Amino acid sequence: MPPVRDHLLARGPLAERVNAFLGKAWERGWLPPPDLDADALWALAAKPYGAKAQAAEHGGRSAEDVADFRERLVRMIASVEAEADLNPLGRTMAWGQLSRVVKNRLAFGKLWRDRPELLETPLAPPIIVIGHMRSGTTRIHTLLAADPAHAYTRYSDAYHPVPARLGMNRVKSAIELAMLGLLNPWMQSIHPMTANGVEEELAWISAALHHSIYESQWHIPAYSAWSEARDPLPIYREFRRILRTDAAHRGIAAKPRILKVPAFAEDLATLLGLFPEARLVIAEREHEAVLKSAVSLAANQMAIQSDSCCVEAITTRWRHKIALREARMAEVLSGWEGPVARAGFDALNANWESAIAQVYADLGLTLTPAALAAMRRTMAASESGHHHAHAEQLARFEPSG
Repeated sequence: MPPVRDHLLARGPLAERVNAFLGKAWERGWLPPPDLDADALWALAAKPYGAKAQAAEHGGRSAEDVADFRERLVRMIASVEAEADLNPLGRTMAWGQLSRVVKNRLAFGKLWRDRPELLETPLAPPIIVIGHMRSGTTRIHTLLAADPAHAYTRYSDAYHPVPARLGMNRVKSAIELAMLGLLNPWMQSIHPMTANGVEEELAWISAALHHSIYESQWHIPAYSAWSEARDPLPIYREFRRILRTDAAHRGIAAKPRILKVPAFAEDLATLLGLFPEARLVIAEREHEAVLKSAVSLAANQMAIQSDSCCVEAITTRWRHKIALREARMAEVLSGWEGPVARAGFDALNANWESAIAQVYADLGLTLTPAALAAMRRTMAASESGHHHAHAEQLARFEPSG
């Protein structure tokens, strides 16, 4: 059993020990601190490619997309260094995430240069779950993904997206989740994950340095503001390239993919421009409840990586995110003529079968007996899941966070 999470910025005992060890190791010269420098990250990632590194960087991408990523990496690191105040563990985790992003960037470019047909993979129109973080999007996503007529992304596909042989992506994911669980004993109660389980595609937009996953871990307001105001089209073109590659590799391109990332609400116009035949499911929940749960999630992530987290600043950031996403989503939906369904958080709690049946009806889909049976198994399995502990945690915290 995890320890009691008695306040929003609680940190697990192993994270405390690892952080202290790293600080001492750097101070005494036992280990070098990670080099959070864009050129150093590129040099490390490019080394295996030698003279072909530039070709890998450009593989399958326009000059605009290449330049966008380069600028994002420099600005991201500058914001981290100036604003995030990372502790030794946080700096190590930041280096690990960003170095993986650059390595995957080159690995995908080489793959697309060698196999350009992957980028022409025809996709069935997706079903996209839109809504704020903590508004019930995960439950809707999981239920729709249970339908055998649909395709979904697994955790291993999301966080280790470059195709690998012999299921090594799943092995890496299982090890990664075990390590993260040791460092953060409340992770599974806040967002349950398994290597083969249904997972959102947040890591795929993060692979192009969208701000959403990073601002939930680090205090980087300068980067967030710059990125929010920037055209996200290069990010979503990379997202579509990864989606097509994954669909081709797994042989599931003919099935509608159930897609879900809370940041989609922020970029809905761009997303629908690339997927104009999509069906939408809008998750709805009262905003103060969304805020309370979102602040809890972000505080849990940030506290591990910085010793100077501020709950008030986290709350202000997520009030802004909710308002921004709500406004942008409403503007796009006012002119959207494609299929739309709505699913309320309370309605799903009261009678999920009725709520999902209405979603299928509104989207013009058939809810088959096989799909309903699979959904019932999914809901039964979740009854004993870790996520119920998060509600207990929230009950101990003040509504304002």
